[in-house]
Amino acid sequence: MSLDSVTQSVDEAVSGFFEPIAKWLGEVVFYTVPVGGTDLPLIVAWLVVAGLVFTGWFGFVQLRKFKLAVDVVRGKYDEKGSTGEVNHFQALTAAVSGTVGLGNIAGVAVAVSIGGPGATFWMILCGLLGMATKFVEVTLGVKYREVHPDGTVSGGPMHYLPKGLAERFGKNGKTLGKVLAVLASFLILFFGLFGGNLFQVNQSYAQLVSVTGGEDGALGSSAGALFFGILIAALVGIVLLGGIRSIANVTSRLVPAMAGIYIVACLIVILVNITAVPDAVASIVEGAFNPEGVAGGVLGALIIGFKRAAFSNEAGLGSAPIAHSAVKTKHPASEGLVALLEPFIDTVVVCTMTALTIVIANPASWGEARAGEDIGGVTITSDAFETVLPWFPYILTVAVLLFAVSTVLTWGYYGLKSWTYLFGRSRASEVTYKIVYTVFAVAGSLLTLQTLIDMADAFLFTLAVINIIGLYLLAPVVKRELGSFLEFVRGRKADPNAGNGDDDQEPVKTTV
Repeated sequence: MSLDSVTQSVDEAVSGFFEPIAKWLGEVVFYTVPVGGTDLPLIVAWLVVAGLVFTGWFGFVQLRKFKLAVDVVRGKYDEKGSTGEVNHFQALTAAVSGTVGLGNIAGVAVAVSIGGPGATFWMILCGLLGMATKFVEVTLGVKYREVHPDGTVSGGPMHYLPKGLAERFGKNGKTLGKVLAVLASFLILFFGLFGGNLFQVNQSYAQLVSVTGGEDGALGSSAGALFFGILIAALVGIVLLGGIRSIANVTSRLVPAMAGIYIVACLIVILVNITAVPDAVASIVEGAFNPEGVAGGVLGALIIGFKRAAFSNEAGLGSAPIAHSAVKTKHPASEGLVALLEPFIDTVVVCTMTALTIVIANPASWGEARAGEDIGGVTITSDAFETVLPWFPYILTVAVLLFAVSTVLTWGYYGLKSWTYLFGRSRASEVTYKIVYTVFAVAGSLLTLQTLIDMADAFLFTLAVINIIGLYLLAPVVKRELGSFLEFVRGRKADPNAGNGDDDQEPVKTTV
């Protein structure tokens, strides 16, 4: 029996068993209600409302403190003797690598095909709102992180939900928090294995095959797929063994590289078509309020744009605080401010660049997709670049590979923290997880397991329900932490040497 027939049999068996479960779960999690002639997914509304609430609660912190956030990333307010494993820039790039990926390339193309150019406007707005949510959850992630005796750090909803709720509401809060923490850990772990690992490897392999001769090319065979999977698994395994410091060192180079490659390519297309820019911008703004051919009109464009942004930047899902919690700082809100830059980079910059490139280049495939043809998002984006850069599919392949590897690494770390919360931090436990995760990377090039990936998506957004309830309950804690950090900033400005001693301030508390 050939390897192809074996993998096909596995795919069919898994799909046959899990498909009814995945279908039911998807209908529950992504339940929609008819609004203005289109369908509104309640989970998207849940995320957007959270962004609105936190934007108001913290007085538009994403706008007022944007410059301060950039200064923190640059190290302007670093303190000696701070607990943690990585600096602010490394924590940011590690988290961004988990969100910037194929969704920014393919997902945006789908959004502007279904929702028209106007979906871009609403996507940007949702990204701006998500900055406030990300600020809140990451501040809590650092506030309630656990620093282990060996200096490593664990954080995320599995830590701030039980500790924070116990601190605010006592014994009952602690019990509720522990239940939510176990659920959050399981949901993150499941998505990490299938959505953050298997799916990323599968899609990057598909793109690589497409530019190397297709199924008849060097990598089109089952042997080529196995070789690619083993190669990615080996790279991921080596980096994972080094922990967050190793991951941060890699992503701090990969993320700027992949973002740089992609944005430069976008700028080339835009500059070559510079005369079309005013019309493109006008079509985005006009399409947001007066769309043509979009189901649901303005509301339809708004929902599609919000949906794409919410799925892309993961604000409110509780995943990013895991990476940000490892930062070296004595002030939790300092990293919360850094984290608000994440949706800005992911959605406002990268997604918008993709949308602008497609609208300006106006490839034939985009017109066909808007007319109802079933055309993949990656194809539309690639065709847009190809109007100016005929060789772009090869560059896109490099970008996709960088996106995929960095995402696999980051979700490997997220999954590890969830695994150790559930099964303990022993060496045997950690090694077991890393073996399982690398095996999934190999499987990614051989299997699709689309049904399990669909389940993983549903699980990840179920996490948003759990996480945001906790964010609402713990928002007053974040307000205090922000005030504490702003007071420190004022002191540092008055005395540049303040906070540079090892004994200036107690490290972040790790227990309730």
